[in-house]
Amino acid sequence: MIVDLQRFLDAENIFWDELERMLEDMESEIDRALSMEEVKRFHYLYQRCATDFAKLDAFPNVRELRDRLESLLSRAYAEIHETREKPHRFSPVNWFFKTFPQTFRRHSGAFMLSVIITLVGVAFGGLALYFDPDSKSVLMPFSHLQVSPKERVKQEESQQKDRLEGHATSFSAYLMTHNTRVSILTMALGITWGIGAILILFSNGVMLGAVCVDYITGGESAFLAGWLLPHGAIEIPSILIAGQAGLVLARALIGAGSSEPVRARLRAISPDLITLIFGVAVLLVWAGIVEAFFSQYHEPVLPYSLKIIFGLSELVLLTIFLSRSGKVSVGKKFEGMPLMHGGA
Repeated sequence: MIVDLQRFLDAENIFWDELERMLEDMESEIDRALSMEEVKRFHYLYQRCATDFAKLDAFPNVRELRDRLESLLSRAYAEIHETREKPHRFSPVNWFFKTFPQTFRRHSGAFMLSVIITLVGVAFGGLALYFDPDSKSVLMPFSHLQVSPKERVKQEESQQKDRLEGHATSFSAYLMTHNTRVSILTMALGITWGIGAILILFSNGVMLGAVCVDYITGGESAFLAGWLLPHGAIEIPSILIAGQAGLVLARALIGAGSSEPVRARLRAISPDLITLIFGVAVLLVWAGIVEAFFSQYHEPVLPYSLKIIFGLSELVLLTIFLSRSGKVSVGKKFEGMPLMHGGA
């Protein structure tokens, strides 16, 4: 029952306006999928508008307002009960700059766990090498890492002229395919309830920590940063995202707190897994190009300061991209707002 009509109109008009804005955006971007928060908000506004429409039935002098609400309800009803196949055309640009970062943020908890596991490996590898230098051959099983940091830096800086002449493209392609295979394997090993993915993340962290400690204690921090940052600023987060995908897969298999069958849980997260791993593949293409054509050149050809600034810039841009790109302005998140069935 409405006691004060004007007060009621003033209070409810903001909800009608919001519903109208959402409808306009949904009608102008018919291929955009709403987030769960947006769906809940839209449903809430539709129910509230319907309740208000019924309450205004007792006021024949607000016919124009009732016509507006009737139009809003008709449009909202059509959106809720839409059965037509809406036209959709896949856009690689829209997918990469919108769908991929949105999917990444949707599983941010799995990403943070991936980071923690890797950091534990970094700490283990660094401490192991620091307290047991003889473990170097086990922690870093690559010939170019077996020599002392000073010796390697001397070799690298003396072989700069035409370093990868005629081989840079093939080397770049090898890096792309190799790192992509590792990423796919990391995600796929989520099928082992996450154990395999955890082991890969941890082992990568062990090697990274050992390399860092080896070069830092060897007095070659500038070389280390200039060598790793340009491609590592993209490559390392890419492996972490692959680990994130593996952990998402593991969580779906374990199904803690879910009553749905395994098949349904896997079907639900399959699109997200595909999006994450294809996003990783795109990032690794760039990392492979940078490593072959930029990271492998050191002083005096390329100053370490330039390479470090380049790598840090990449890391900042990647952080902004993953945290901000694809954020929508329609249907703001109203955390804690319940679905109400009545008006004010």
